[in-house]
Amino acid sequence: MMKEALVARAYAQSIYQLGEEQNIAVTDEMTKLTEVINENNNLETVMFLDVFTIEEKQAVMNDVLAKLGLSSLVKNVINFLMEEKRIGILPLIFKEMVVLDDHKKGFMRGVIEGREDKVDEAFEKKIHSFLKDKLKSEPILTYKKSDRVTAGYRVTVEDLQLDATLDNQLDKLKSEILNSQ
Repeated sequence: MMKEALVARAYAQSIYQLGEEQNIAVTDEMTKLTEVINENNNLETVMFLDVFTIEEKQAVMNDVLAKLGLSSLVKNVINFLMEEKRIGILPLIFKEMVVLDDHKKGFMRGVIEGREDKVDEAFEKKIHSFLKDKLKSEPILTYKKSDRVTAGYRVTVEDLQLDATLDNQLDKLKSEILNSQ
């Protein structure tokens, strides 16, 4: 999985750079394509399962790409990924492209996890301000209710994780007690 992530990041950077050079909003185009794929199980099956030949996949995808009015850059990328049997990492590539696009626009996406149905407003404001200072970027945070959190919050923004959960505090305490004996 780690190797796939590195390969996806390399592809994403190359595609993004080509999009900038050709003045194409390539992330927007990939978003359109990803939405269509996610909404259509048959299309997803054709693209990602090995029961269809590359030619069959390309014929279907070329119709879809033409209907969406996507650039030749995106068409070439999709055809290349199919020919190289790398179409399976398209979701990872797309995810990396969104991160690159976010950075270019000056913001970062993150998730706040907690036990409650919604995040405490005061906490959200504090963490937003802290992250904006620390990351020198505008954080865009979404909240996700999680059964893995007993109490408190876990915040993840790309590689940064702030863990203010009860579970984390108890783990630290347990570790300190075990290591002090």
